[in-house]
Amino acid sequence: MFRGVSIVNLDAKGRLAIPSKHRERLQEACGSHLVITVDRDRCLLLYPEPEWEIIERKFAALPALDPTARSLQRLYVGNAQDVDVDAQGRILIPQYLRDFATLDKRVAFVGQGIKFELWDEDAWTTRNEAALNDAAIGDLAQANGLGSLTL
Repeated sequence: MFRGVSIVNLDAKGRLAIPSKHRERLQEACGSHLVITVDRDRCLLLYPEPEWEIIERKFAALPALDPTARSLQRLYVGNAQDVDVDAQGRILIPQYLRDFATLDKRVAFVGQGIKFELWDEDAWTTRNEAALNDAAIGDLAQANGLGSLTL
């Protein structure tokens, strides 16, 4: 499981260093073969390849004639790119994906269990602040049986 936030710098060529605390686990999980794709929240999702393959099979199993299913497939699978961790522990993020998520210099590398989210640092901070002030999150927690969860 991947967790926590690290702020990392994107270099001029679009390379991003994987935080060192995650490198060994990624090597074990996927031999450093990753898949990166877009997310509707305007961030990028970064998966170890075996985890992505499970998701990709689920997308492939959706009804081919359903327009919503096709839109999801186009968005997530159509934008997915294979990336490998280089000898210096970096990945190269394609320009069109950097543009999609407005990644410029400082990137929030956010562990989300089986995957990572990559956010522009300012967008991540804004999103976090909004979540802290969102009363609907408490309502959602109650509705999903999380009301008894202690943190």
